[in-house]
Formats: sequence, structure tokens, C-alpha cells
Amino acid sequence: MRGQGNGAVRAALADGRLHFQHGPIDLIIGLDGEAAAVRAAGARAWDTFAPLLPALVEELAALRRPLDVAYPLLRHPVARAMARAAWPHREVLVTPMAAVAGAVADAVLAAAVDAGGGPPLARAYVNNGGDIALYLAPGQSYAAGVVGNIDQPQLDAGTRISAEMPVRGIASSGWRGRSFSRGIADNVTVLATDAAAADVAATLIANAIDIDHPGIRRAPARHLDPDSDLGDTAVTIAVGELPEAAVQAALLAGVDAARSMQARGLIHGAVLMLQERHCTVSGLAPALSGRGAR
Repeated sequence: MRGQGNGAVRAALADGRLHFQHGPIDLIIGLDGEAAAVRAAGARAWDTFAPLLPALVEELAALRRPLDVAYPLLRHPVARAMARAAWPHREVLVTPMAAVAGAVADAVLAAAVDAGGGPPLARAYVNNGGDIALYLAPGQSYAAGVVGNIDQPQLDAGTRISAEMPVRGIASSGWRGRSFSRGIADNVTVLATDAAAADVAATLIANAIDIDHPGIRRAPARHLDPDSDLGDTAVTIAVGELPEAAVQAALLAGVDAARSMQARGLIHGAVLMLQERHCTVSGLAPALSGRGAR
């Protein structure tokens, strides 16, 4: 593991992938192409990643502020990308932080694939804790799988993303994930034009999958993390077994949110999962498919 004075560290994994980590940012990077292209892409990715966290921390107060009628004035390109991705959703409670993982993945990927006249990559991805930015040269593709319940891991949905499709970002959210959720979804996975757009959309669709039921436990976000941008907003901490009607009602609320985003051109597809029930929203071919989808 090699590092930089500011705390950012990097390592080459046994399978050839790269691991970059700095504070809460933890990236797995896959680069496919000629050896020289892969080495150069890895160096460019690191040069972008290493100073990124301190730069975002400088603007953290603004990034944690809920969006309203005033567009936030931010300096760093990744901070601006976060605000740009969140802005179309400002009618609900959302901050630019809803797009942070995806925007970081997008920025590191963009640096990796910017060959500047050198040998290009064939494929690349940057996976930031499940929020994934993709690069595909013509004729290339990636298979993507979805695990609905991290406590019982199995492949519940999947698709193959080809270079001809408009998808270059995948993101997942849910109450079981590493970020807080106001909803009860086990998992929502979104396909979008980039990872930042997918990230904020997955967060908000997961929030929409919700219902009042005594089996659902919530707590103010600040009680779980004093630095959370959600403050006193109640977030889900446990979901008991729900009756079928409650599961269906919660999923349909999420489907409405996903279809609205799809109609506005904000996402290309989504799969929504709650207690072994699945719904798919997609206009893509091949579409996202879910085991037991309804």
C-alpha cells in the first residue's frame, strides 16, 4: 500500500485492479487495455484522486445545505457536478451530498480515460462503494449484477451494458446500505447517464419506498452521525416483516418516483427490491431484470 502525505493511499490488487482509499472514499478501479494504456490511466486516476477529499471538505458546509430556489455557487468541479446532479430533484429534501459517491467515481474515471493522444483504454470502471462509473469503447460491454439484501447475498437482478447504450453510471441505495435512507427499500439500483445522476436518483427512489407500519424503526440522522447532512430527519434503522399489502404499497410509491424520473430523462432504468419482492422500471433493451420481478 502506497500513500500520500494527506492520507490518501493506493494499492494494486492481485487481480490487476487498483484500490484507492482516503477517509470515507474507497474505490476499486478496473482498467482494460494495452499495458501502457493501463499504467498511464492508473497514474492519471491517482493524480485526480489524491487531492480530492481535502478539496471537497473545503466546501462541505455548502454541499450539506438542502437545495432550494438558489443554485449553489461551488468551486471544485466535483462539487459542481454534485450540485448539478441533485438540482433537478430540488422539489424534495435533497443536498448535493446525495451525489457525492457517484460524482467522485465519475471524476476519477474521466481522468483515467483521458489518454490525451496516447493509447486508449478498451473498458474501465470506478466502483465507489457500489456507485459505479463506466467507460466502454465501441463494441465493449460490462455485465452488471444486483444483490438485493447484503445480509443474504445472492444475485437478484442483472443486465449487460453495452457501448451502444446510454448508460455510464450505476448506483444503489437502501436502508441496509452504508448511507442513511428515509425509506425502507432493501435495495434500489439505478442506471443513468453518469454515476452522479444514478447516485442521487437511487437515494431518492429508495426514500420514496416507504409506508407507516409499527414494524419500522427510525431515528434522527444526527443521533447516528452528528455530521450527517440530514440533521434531525428520521432515517430507517430497522424493518420488520411486513404484510404483502404494505410491501406492494411501498414498492408502488417507489415505482411512481422512478417512472417520473425516467419520463424527465433523469434515469434510464431501475430495479426496486423490498422483502423478496422486485419491481423493474426500464425502457432499455436489454432491460434490467429481477428475480421474481413484479
